Amino acid sequence: MLFSSWGSAVQAPWPDVAEVSDHVGVRHLVVTRHALVRQVLADPVTYPPDNALDAVTPMPVTALRVLAGHRFRLPPTLANNSGASHPEIRAIVAAALRPERVAAQRPWLTALVRDRVARLGARLDTGAPVDLYADLAADLPLLVLARLVELPDAPVGAVKEFARAALELFWAPLDTDRQLALAAEVGRFHRVLRDFAATGGGLAGELRAAGHSPDVVVGALFFLLVAGQETTSQFLTLLLHRLAGEPAVRAGLRTGEVAVADVVEEGLRLEPPIVTWRRVAAADSTLGGTAVPAGSSLVLWLGRAGRDPAVVESPDEFRPGQRGSRRHLSFGAGAHRCVGDVLARMEAAVVVAEAAPLLDGVTVVRPPWCPDNLTFRMPDAFVVRGTGS
Repeated sequence: MLFSSWGSAVQAPWPDVAEVSDHVGVRHLVVTRHALVRQVLADPVTYPPDNALDAVTPMPVTALRVLAGHRFRLPPTLANNSGASHPEIRAIVAAALRPERVAAQRPWLTALVRDRVARLGARLDTGAPVDLYADLAADLPLLVLARLVELPDAPVGAVKEFARAALELFWAPLDTDRQLALAAEVGRFHRVLRDFAATGGGLAGELRAAGHSPDVVVGALFFLLVAGQETTSQFLTLLLHRLAGEPAVRAGLRTGEVAVADVVEEGLRLEPPIVTWRRVAAADSTLGGTAVPAGSSLVLWLGRAGRDPAVVESPDEFRPGQRGSRRHLSFGAGAHRCVGDVLARMEAAVVVAEAAPLLDGVTVVRPPWCPDNLTFRMPDAFVVRGTGS
């Protein structure tokens, strides 16, 4: 749940604040305790998000030239914006994802998931393998987002490839060849976003009408296509995998003794798709007795905070509805809390309610594999097989 190179850097249990070097020798302060993580998230003045999009692996000049050739720019817009423009941009995006608009998509999404589950169930009944990531979860959040926010006219596969490439380019340990390939892929799709930002309707049109520059419009679309759908695809996959190993929870769902909403929250706590987020110290401060010099990079371990025994009754057990289950920080906190939390919860609730029965009696053939990445888990598949007739 952190860089693999950090696994043995500090002996368990981790301290509240740990100093760790990354793969290129940059020092970070990893914040592990729930209260301290929340404190940082709630104070964007002392701990602004200006480094949220800094590439974890510094990009060589060759990769920067590739991005420049595509006129790639990401000015402070949402997650990396500590400036005066953030509240207005956030309000425009949040209006597109307001709860009543999200709720209106639930019947359509339920029908779509129910149809897919029926077809996947028929395949499982024959003993055939099924990939619950590719065949169920991968494109659902993008399809819902497209109904809420007008998006560029691009194939679903191209959008998914762009989003995963962006997560890897900015947050993974990479060699130069891989950086060049990813820069080319991200740059190419950035052109599509830029063209749409100039003429598109919906959210793009609203941002333009409010006087925001084309670069800001592109930045908002970039964040939506990454944080607004890719992370939810990841969460749905991780949650289904977790439920495959929780027969008692599935039984409780069948009888109604376990609430779907509680399963979603416990999944967010134990299987978050975003395990860390970054902040930078704008001034000298202290966290949990540890001095934090100005300029320090802070890595907020959201996944660890969700397992803090000071907050959760049984931190390592999947117990929907237990004390502290809903106090996770998987959507962040404060002024930069995820604007898509209602949407992600709705999508996960529909998938749990409709797809959990698929997991009864299946064998896991290939569990999700997540590459080394500072922030995002990025599962690539979840293959199960039915028992056959």
